[in-house]
Parts: sequence; C-alpha cells; structure tokens
Amino acid sequence: MAFLRYVRIVARTTFAVVNNLYCIPAYVLWMMALRLVRPLYAPLYWKIEGLMYHWLLAMVSLWSWTAGYEIMETGDEPAACSGRRTLVLANHQSTADVPMLMSAWNPRPGVLPNLMWIMDRVFKFTNFGIVSVLHEDFFIQAGKAKRDQSLEELRQHIHRFYMPLGRQFMVLFPEGGFLHKRREVSQRFAEKNNLPKLEYVSLPRAGAMKVIMEEIGPRRDEGASTSKENAKKDDNFNKSPRTKMIIDNKVGDSIEWILDVTIAYPDRIPLHLQDVVCGIRPACTTHLHYRLYPSSEVPSDTEGMTQWLYDRFIEKDAMLEEFYKTGKFPSKGSGPYVVRQVRQDNLRYLILHSFFIASTFLQYNIFNALWSYFW
Repeated sequence: MAFLRYVRIVARTTFAVVNNLYCIPAYVLWMMALRLVRPLYAPLYWKIEGLMYHWLLAMVSLWSWTAGYEIMETGDEPAACSGRRTLVLANHQSTADVPMLMSAWNPRPGVLPNLMWIMDRVFKFTNFGIVSVLHEDFFIQAGKAKRDQSLEELRQHIHRFYMPLGRQFMVLFPEGGFLHKRREVSQRFAEKNNLPKLEYVSLPRAGAMKVIMEEIGPRRDEGASTSKENAKKDDNFNKSPRTKMIIDNKVGDSIEWILDVTIAYPDRIPLHLQDVVCGIRPACTTHLHYRLYPSSEVPSDTEGMTQWLYDRFIEKDAMLEEFYKTGKFPSKGSGPYVVRQVRQDNLRYLILHSFFIASTFLQYNIFNALWSYFW
C-alpha cells in the first residue's frame, strides 16, 4: 500500500509539471500574439484574457479535485454580490489558501475572469508569476521599509488596471502572512494594545484596505479623488480611446460589498501547495464560510476602519473556535444551517485540457515553420 501511495504521488507530481508545461506557455504565447492588436481591440483582448485566465485557474482546481480535497460552503451566498464591485477578505493559513479559493470559485461564472489578487511579491517569481503579471494582479511588498511605497503603488494600480479593466472582485489577505508566522507577533501586539489575543487567526493590517476604501470606497474623500486624478494623468494606458470603452462598460464606480471568507481546514491542520499538487495528504474537506457586508458599513476614518477590520477577525476567531469544537460555523440569524458542496465539471476539464494541448501543438508547429523559413 505504501508503495502504491508513492507511485500515486510521483504520478500526480509528473502530471502537474507536464500540465504547467503545456498550459502556461500556451496562455502566454496567445496573449503575446493578441497583444499586437490590443491597441485597436482592447475590450476583446481583455475578454479573451479573462477567459483564458479562468481556464488556467481551473487547472489548479483540478489538482485539488482529483486529490479528493472537497470544499463545502456555508453562510451567505456570494452570488448576492455578483456583478458588483466586491472586496474579498480572507484569513491566511498556508500556501493552499489560494488554490482552495480558486477551486471554490471555478464553477461560479464570471468570478475568476473578473478577479484581481493582491499577493506577496514573491509569487511574481513562481511559475504562475508571468500569468499574474499579464492579468495585472498586484504584487505587494512585505516589510516596514517597503510598506508606504507598496501602498502607493496599490493606489495607482487600482486606477490603472482594476477600474479600467472592469474587474469586480479584489482579494486581500489582511493578516499579511501565514498564521503560523504571524500568531506570536499578533498576540504580543494585542497584549500591548489591550486587544484580544487571537488563536485561530492573527490581527489584520489595515493599510491596504484603507487605500482601497479611500480610492474606490462608497465614501471616498477629496484627497483620494485627487490621488485618483494624478494616477490617471501619469498613465498612458488610461489615455487610450479603446481603454475608455472598457471604462464606460465597467460595473459601478465603487466597492459595494465586503465578502468576508473564513477558511477552516480539517483538524486545524492546513493543506499546503505540495498536498494540492502531489496529493500527499489523504482526502479531506475544507470549509469556507461567507459573510457579506455592505461597504457602507465600513467607517471612513482610519481608526474606525481599523477597528471594523479587527472586529471581523475577532469574529473569525470565535467562529473558528466553534467550528473546531462542533463541526459547524455559528448560524447567522434564525435561518437553517445550509451546507453547499462545491462540484466541478469533469467534461469541462477534459475540454480545457484538449484546448491547451492543441494550442501547444499548433504553436510548436508555427514556431518550427517560422524557424525553417527564416533560418
């Protein structure tokens, strides 16, 4: 049995590597080719890019799905914020958090193509980094020395890409790092500042959320508006008439919803990226609990916004404590406790694999023909 398990791990790892080799280069080459016509057909370019970005993330969801890592959703139905600009806040425990969110949202139409991740800059240098660069995700730099500069870059990025490209969802991990790295520091900070010492999450950092709400929140102030205009003046991308077409067709002008996501792994043991890729851990179920808040509930002043964010993570800590004791998240109101299983479409996976394999074959033959012609 142990031998078969190792064979399975090797087979899955090999498949994931090969899957990357025929999917990511195919995506990049298609985007580089279409980039030639982007100045004339920008809306069409970004529509195609969003679809192919979704298809790539579907490959990641396939890895967890075939490893037997099920996902169950509870709480508010995220479809309520469909078509509305939404800031997603999630607790951060491990390298599997992002793949789990990808898997949960893969069956939901219109989510992944219209989503912008805010992720640590180190991910820019992974195999998926080039994809995120072309999709115009944002890479934030950790550490006090780079914090102010990184937040200013986020401010500009919102107006250069998130708004013009009509993106709806923006995903932020406010803790600023994995729980096992942040818990001790968070508890020391809580003790010094008379705040609760959290066990299942760490106290969040409000800097990125403050920038987002200042720039595109429902009560953005005059200072943020001035910053927005300066960002637009400095950006040639926003001066393009074709880009203006995207701006005209975008969803609302501001963040309308806050989607608070609480990720709970079985037995308090997070999955990791190596589990998703290699299937090392036995099949298990990850739970995602959603709570929706109108963005108008978030105070506009820094102190009030920080406290609002602290309150959400204090609630998360209490919810996770109850979940690990009872197996259920606390119900909201008097309604029934409904568990929704996330189901994937195997036929769609087959079609997407066929597309990427065919793309790789076609691109390889075109390259060979061009090489033979010129050299």
